[in-house]
Amino acid sequence: MTAGLDSAALASPPLRSRPARAAMSPLVKLSAAFLLLTVLVALLADWLAPIHFTTQNLAARLRPPLSEGGGMTYWLGTDQLGRDILSRLIFAIRTSILIAVLGTLIGAVFGTLLGFVAARFKGLVDQGIMMLVDAQAAIPALFLALTMLAFFGNNILLFIILVSIDGWDRYTRLARGLVVSEQESEYINAVEALGARPARVIMRHLLPNIVAALVVQATLNFPGTILLETSLSFLGLGVQPPGTSLGLMLGEGRRYLLNAWWIAVFPGLTILLTTLSMSLFGDWLRDRFDPTVDRR
Repeated sequence: MTAGLDSAALASPPLRSRPARAAMSPLVKLSAAFLLLTVLVALLADWLAPIHFTTQNLAARLRPPLSEGGGMTYWLGTDQLGRDILSRLIFAIRTSILIAVLGTLIGAVFGTLLGFVAARFKGLVDQGIMMLVDAQAAIPALFLALTMLAFFGNNILLFIILVSIDGWDRYTRLARGLVVSEQESEYINAVEALGARPARVIMRHLLPNIVAALVVQATLNFPGTILLETSLSFLGLGVQPPGTSLGLMLGEGRRYLLNAWWIAVFPGLTILLTTLSMSLFGDWLRDRFDPTVDRR
């Protein structure tokens, strides 16, 4: 290789995939379709909801859904305050998805950044970061979130930050391992020998070759992030009235399971289907893009 060769000509290895053994099964396609539907519902909530989710009608409280003999006005019934369950469910999907997406992104960016720092500087910096990772892995995310909320109170910004703490250590471990492995590759050594700056090496060569694994990790962490958000809201420590979320609806409906099951069952089914769909889709992405997976 000549010294005059431009570093940009050293193309990084393409993202690896396993299309032959990671074809979409009907179940994965169904999961992807449900996730797409969920995203569309979250984006179009203002237009899809037949009634505003805070509108109360005490004369129509605890109306059953249409399948149980209820009227056409309230397809999924009403809650203890006469609020439309369908409208509240639509806006709850928007709130829960938004919080889970923001929490996942914050955790992914923070964890990936620490992983890059640990891999690049090594030594005491690497040891210190990995000690933080071990400490985070040893403390349950729900316990840490409850402790922080007890000390600092509840607000939406703090709540999103607390949701983001679930799983950042996984991104740090993954990013660190991938960067260390890529740094030993011949093309990285060649680029550095040509005088490329560390920032260029990271942005043009290292990051594009590990982003697929990070995206897969994000899809695998997303169900846990949703469950953390819904768990805190279920306990009354997350989204507060008059707002709504899947966990808050589930918590409000637990007192009416015997005589108004629809208040809790519909948000509970939504949580189940969303986390299950994301888990199946994340498994498919891992099979397709993770080169360490070799299923026969």
